[in-house]
Amino acid sequence: MPVITLDAVSKAYRGRTLYRSANLQIEEGSITAITGPNGAGKSVLFRIMCGFLAPDSGIVTIDPRFMSHGRTFPEKFGVIIDRPGYLAGKSGLNNLRELAAIRGVIGDEHIRQTMPLLGLDPDLRQPVRYYSLGMKQKLAIAQALMEDPRVLILDEPFNALDADSVSNVKRILKELNSQGVTIVFTSHDSADIDDMAAQRLVIRDECVVAA
Repeated sequence: MPVITLDAVSKAYRGRTLYRSANLQIEEGSITAITGPNGAGKSVLFRIMCGFLAPDSGIVTIDPRFMSHGRTFPEKFGVIIDRPGYLAGKSGLNNLRELAAIRGVIGDEHIRQTMPLLGLDPDLRQPVRYYSLGMKQKLAIAQALMEDPRVLILDEPFNALDADSVSNVKRILKELNSQGVTIVFTSHDSADIDDMAAQRLVIRDECVVAA
């Protein structure tokens, strides 16, 4: 069974139709890139795929393994959509602690193991308000990875990263994929897509089609 299936999904957002009877399947263990021009609705599509936003019509199906009884949002999904909000006066570690406390499935040790993978010092006391854009992006990736997800939904994960950091994040994602993690991402850089994605989908004419 695919991890995520959209069947005849239509959605209007802020007065504009983005999708009309759109279909897609995300197979388990795949790396899929979703592309399209600015304003095409990639972030809205990701929200629909994660259950954060309901379609106007059509059916969104998540593999039942990721949906406990009574839950609206899937479990074991790591997500970056747009730029996450932060508690500006807290350190990176304390921001991740606050997020981890929502579900309570990991503790400090796990957070401290995740941050250095992205080049972040968990003992840095600097408030996030003073982080560079690149550091904030690394923190966003850390929050997506820290609870050991089986599905990653990443909106522009390489944005604001320098070349070495992009290479490092790609290495991490490829390693996770080799362990069976399903990855869906967007990028405006064709080199990232060529390097990472086995499946490419493009938003075109209110549909999602193979690139």
